[in-house]
Amino acid sequence: MSPNIPNLVYILVIGVLFATGVTLLLERSLTRVLMGVILLGNGANLLLLTGGRAGGPPIVGTSAEEDMSDPLPQAMVLTAIVITLGMTAFLLALAYRSWHLNGHDEVQDDVEDRRIMELADRDEGPGTADADADVADGSPEARVLAAAEAEGGR
Repeated sequence: MSPNIPNLVYILVIGVLFATGVTLLLERSLTRVLMGVILLGNGANLLLLTGGRAGGPPIVGTSAEEDMSDPLPQAMVLTAIVITLGMTAFLLALAYRSWHLNGHDEVQDDVEDRRIMELADRDEGPGTADADADVADGSPEARVLAAAEAEGGR
């Protein structure tokens, strides 16, 4: 077997790390998101390492040039480790702050996103007859929409 062909176990582990990391990133809990980022970072590190060539140290004069390992994947893995560590520290701070303020670390729904989803579910746009009824409730968004329609109708 050639040293440039990655082991099947590495490929399976990388796939499991990426799949589990993405699944955890889609959760609402910041602790699970943090675990997802860590797993994705480790999967990326393994993926980068499988792209390199095994061999002697990449120092001129210690071994033949064709027997040297590739230093670029190693440098990229070191950079990825630092980035993952920074993201981990940031998410830990967010989770701690959320726990301190709310007693839990779950991400809340955004009110504006919820309103947009409700509009999409009702299939309403700014040009429908129901937009005039929304002006009556006095919401700032409805007033802006009504003013924009009035400007366009002149």
